[in-house]
Amino acid sequence: MSLSPLTFTGVSKFSSDFQTILNRTVAIASQPVQLLQNQQKDLLQQKLLVSNLSGGVAGLATAVENLGQTAKGRALAASSSNTSKVTATNVSLAAPATFTISNITSVAKAAAETSVSGYANTNAAAVSSTGSVKLVVGSQEYSIDISSSNNLTALRDAINASGAPVTASVLTTGNGATPYYLSLTANETGATTLELRDDPSGANTNLLTANNQGANSVFELNGVPVSKKTTFINDVVPGLTLDIKATTTGTETVTVAVNSDRSALASDLDAFVSAYNNVRQQVNDQIGQSAGLLSGDFLVREVQTRLRGLTSFAGTGAIKGLADLGVEFSTTGEASFDSTALTNLSASDLEEAFDFLGTPDSGFGGLSQSLTDISDSVIGMARIQLDKYDETDKRLTAQIAEQTTRISAMQISMASRLQMADSLLASLESQQNVLDAQITALNTMLYGKQS
Repeated sequence: MSLSPLTFTGVSKFSSDFQTILNRTVAIASQPVQLLQNQQKDLLQQKLLVSNLSGGVAGLATAVENLGQTAKGRALAASSSNTSKVTATNVSLAAPATFTISNITSVAKAAAETSVSGYANTNAAAVSSTGSVKLVVGSQEYSIDISSSNNLTALRDAINASGAPVTASVLTTGNGATPYYLSLTANETGATTLELRDDPSGANTNLLTANNQGANSVFELNGVPVSKKTTFINDVVPGLTLDIKATTTGTETVTVAVNSDRSALASDLDAFVSAYNNVRQQVNDQIGQSAGLLSGDFLVREVQTRLRGLTSFAGTGAIKGLADLGVEFSTTGEASFDSTALTNLSASDLEEAFDFLGTPDSGFGGLSQSLTDISDSVIGMARIQLDKYDETDKRLTAQIAEQTTRISAMQISMASRLQMADSLLASLESQQNVLDAQITALNTMLYGKQS
């Protein structure tokens, strides 16, 4: 809230002096308001700094948690010896494993049939001898009545409205006397019966071809026969999703290997270093001779403590600390990551690395909670501090408004009194001018001169 200055308009020769007096008085009275406004500006800057610091700590917490999550899953990833035949994803196995897939004789696809005969048109040519047909989809049957409008369009619409798990459409070849055909496609993949029976209680004639009744994915997994209705299969090997893409020939086999992926762990460590350096820089900006507005702040000290907890965390096995994984800290505290150290770990040391990193709730990964205690958007230390800043901001705003109102009233009152004084002076000046004129006239009359 700002104070609008009043412009003093007087008629005496002292009016400019009165304006100076008014301006000076208001300026002196406004100094406490200016101090409060400066405090508010600093407060807003502190809020921004705390918000940024909280965001950085939250990012670091996520990076530490991700390391724990990766270690918990032993950084397992699947690879296929022939990705054009089989791929594997969504790995959540407990340990490395190898699977052999062979004899892929079929890949799941949806049943799709067309009418045996074509029709001359879509809205006049009869498609049923009785106006009644029965749709068969697997073990489900649907009665279709088109007696009121026995044509291809009506049959298509009736099938689509029946709730059957198929989609009907009309195809046209554009040639011959009967270019229009009914097309039915199952909404899901898998081998199934797809028929359309005309006069089901009589001739029971199938109006559809039987060339593509759909197919299951059929193969052998480690020599065990498997048949599934989809290409994505996640219920054969718990924790592994297979995608069957193409058939194999002869004795061809596809090997799916699930092993620890060091590159995934390296990516997480690199992300950790980046997040750590971000927070470290924000903390460094608030300490020392060039410290910012959070100098000496409790929250900054708490973040420092959490950072020291990360850098000093020690394991009990072969992996003693982050340095064994390639994460090192310079004399200035800046973190860096050398993936060579991770690459050179033996298989047993890699397992030790996973034990060191732990899970999101234990080991190094468990330290994420100490960071979340600061950055939690609801109950974190930063949130509590920001709420206190908001309370202080409201208090300062109220004080500024109150003092500004008071100064404004004082300014109006003082201007009024000065106006009265100016009017009085103007009146005295007028009287003085009259008196001077009378004295001049008298001198002239008595002495024939004006002075």
